[in-house]
Amino acid sequence: MSEELPPSDAAREEAVDEVRATDADAWATACAEDLEAEKARRRAEYGPPPGSAAEELKKLVDAVADKLSGLESPLFGAVAGPAAQQVVRQVVQQAKDAVEPVIERNPDVFDHLAAAGNELLAAYRSAVQAQERRWTGRDDDTDPRDHDERRDRGDDDGPGERIDLD
Repeated sequence: MSEELPPSDAAREEAVDEVRATDADAWATACAEDLEAEKARRRAEYGPPPGSAAEELKKLVDAVADKLSGLESPLFGAVAGPAAQQVVRQVVQQAKDAVEPVIERNPDVFDHLAAAGNELLAAYRSAVQAQERRWTGRDDDTDPRDHDERRDRGDDDGPGERIDLD
């Protein structure tokens, strides 16, 4: 029989470090798996997330081009219909060819424009809300009736005003 010697302190520390590293990896792996599962659940529930502003603009241009190309115009009649459709397709394709390189060269510009649009919308909303408060006479902090000097401050029995008969 051979007797095994107990591991030295250095070997024990290596074993503990190995367990800690494994635990940290297991935690990171579990978190990554949970995150992927949540992303998959959200994609299934809400659909794919929106792309960048440049990608969304490109999709919009494609959708509008497809819609315009597929329209049949009753204004031109049966004789001019196919020729008019061909002209519309050419114009749409030229516009698409002019817009796509700009989108591809400057994708960040459209993200900045979208952010600026959101900021402008927030500023407009704030201005409108402030104006509405002035129009309605409602201010969240103060009651305009508190500023009325004719109101009797001693009795709060009702909404009446004090009239001095002397």
